[in-house]
Amino acid sequence: MPVYQLIAEAIFPPVELAEEGGLLAVGGDLRPERLLLAYSMGIFPWFNDRDPILWWSPDPRFILEFDDLHVSRSLAKVLRQEVFSVSFDRAFVEVLAACGAARREAEGTWITPEMAQAYTRLHELGYAHSVEVWQAGRLVGGLYGVCLGRCFFGESMFHQAANASKVALVALVRRLKERDFELLDCQMPSDHLRSLGGREISREEFLRRLRRGGVMPSTHPLPGDFA
Repeated sequence: MPVYQLIAEAIFPPVELAEEGGLLAVGGDLRPERLLLAYSMGIFPWFNDRDPILWWSPDPRFILEFDDLHVSRSLAKVLRQEVFSVSFDRAFVEVLAACGAARREAEGTWITPEMAQAYTRLHELGYAHSVEVWQAGRLVGGLYGVCLGRCFFGESMFHQAANASKVALVALVRRLKERDFELLDCQMPSDHLRSLGGREISREEFLRRLRRGGVMPSTHPLPGDFA
C-alpha cells in the first residue's frame, strides 16, 4: 500500500489506505486546520526530529475506557493522602516542554519545536488542554492532548515524581467521565497504559465512537467541553 505525499491543501486520503502499521501519509504542515482535520478523521502526527511529518491511523487503535481505569492499591493510597494537587490548563506550555524533555532523554522526541508551536496554537484556540500535577508548588507531572466534541486525544505525559503521571491520568479520566465524554484515545499501545486499563479496538469501531462523540471530519470541528 503506498504512503501518500500530502499537498498544500488540508486534505488526507481515506484512513483505510493506511499501511499495515498505520502509516497513512507524509509531508504537509502542522497548521491548525490540518491538525484538526486529522484528529477528526482519526489521524495523528507522529515523527521524530530526523523525519518528515508522518501521519498515522493505526488499526487496531488503543483507547482507555473510563470504567476500565485500573487504580492499584498503592496509587489509591497516594490519591487518598493527597500527596499531589492537580490543575487543568494552568501550565500548558510547561507541561508540553516537560513531555518533550522526558522523551528526549529516553528515546528521542517527536515534540519538536515545530510541534510545540503547533500544539500551543491549538491550546490558544481552545482545542488542546493540559493536566498539571504539583507537589510543594513544583510541577512534577502532567499530560496534554486535543479535545474535540466529547472525545479526548491523549498526546504525551511526563513525571518527575513517582505516580505523578498516573495521578494526572486519573484526574483526566474523572473529568471526562463527569462531562459524559465518549472516549480517551491513547493512539498506540504501551505496557504502561495497558497496565492502567488501556485496550485495543478496531479502527472502524474507533471511528464510530468518534462520530458518536460528536466528532465529524472538519478543518474546524467543535472544541470539547473540557474547561
